[in-house]
Amino acid sequence: MKKLLSVLISSVTVTLLAGCATTPPETPSKPMTVRLVGHATLPHKMPFEGTVFSGISGIDYDAKSDTFFLLSDDRSDFGPARFYTAKLAYSDKEMGELSLQSVVTPKQPDGSVFPDKKKGGNVPDPEAIRFRPATQTLLWTSEGDKDLVLSPFIREMTLQGQFVRELPLPEYLKTTAANVMRGPRNNLSFEGLSLSVDQKFAWASLESPLFEDGEPAAVGQPSGPTRITQFDLATGKVEQQFAYTADPISVAPTPPNRWADNGVVEILMAYPNRMLVLERAFIQGVGNSIRLYEVDVRSGSETSSFPALRNTGVRPVQKRLVADFASFGLPRLDNIEGMAFGRRLPNGKRSLVFVSDDNFSTRQISQLIVVEVDE
Repeated sequence: MKKLLSVLISSVTVTLLAGCATTPPETPSKPMTVRLVGHATLPHKMPFEGTVFSGISGIDYDAKSDTFFLLSDDRSDFGPARFYTAKLAYSDKEMGELSLQSVVTPKQPDGSVFPDKKKGGNVPDPEAIRFRPATQTLLWTSEGDKDLVLSPFIREMTLQGQFVRELPLPEYLKTTAANVMRGPRNNLSFEGLSLSVDQKFAWASLESPLFEDGEPAAVGQPSGPTRITQFDLATGKVEQQFAYTADPISVAPTPPNRWADNGVVEILMAYPNRMLVLERAFIQGVGNSIRLYEVDVRSGSETSSFPALRNTGVRPVQKRLVADFASFGLPRLDNIEGMAFGRRLPNGKRSLVFVSDDNFSTRQISQLIVVEVDE
């Protein structure tokens, strides 16, 4: 039996228009801007069909069926690795019901479910999900695990979760042993994923630089070059790559010896050559900072042939701030990690839907934010 969750949303101006096309217009000459249209908080660890709806790290949308795909980053600790399908109704006056439709368990190549750390094996760390309309399949990422020497991956699966294929990675994107400071840092790998506008390519973004590329962002210090890689979906090969620099952490944690980080948590192609990049910072004693940037993928150096980027002088892409979520005036801003275009509005504008990962923690919230895109 389907479970419905009614959630209220404040100052909403998005209109429900199920099934409308989401094809973007030609690349505009004016900068993109967004306007907050609402937000909602979902119940903690909401039960659904024997699982807990929590840890939502990725989101995407199928316009034809008016269906959202929501990926949990559960490492099979609270239940098998899984994604959900859902209906999300929003109008120009209020948010209606979030209706979870199904829960699906991605499978390993041999058809088995993914194990947890206690069982060992290929433990996943799901982070991003994208729907391919042409093939009716889903792409998804795992960050891997440096302690377990598990490489990140980009895999394709059916809507029922059956394994289709895994894209091959360059050696420098593969995990090395825990004591080898080379390759992706632990829990800082494939956090973001996007299809190209023509859906022939997939872009995958690291959260922070490889060991050999530079340092993660620090207080007052931007990150080193962070790779965002394009894969040809026909051949699986790397097509191109550029480097992106995340903002410095704006303030020190309280007290100063506590945790603070900032990195790339999601990407989304808005036009053939323009990408939205979502940065998420967490500063203990302060909270979260979320910023949305727009970049032209042609504005930086091509980096795919470089085994290391540290001290090479590569030119990161130029970025322009679209929105600092602090300006939305929300009562609380949590760990936003997922981003997708939703349905088109009657005025022709697109909506963007964001979702937070509560890390299965009672100290955090599962949050939905909807904005209207002015192009």
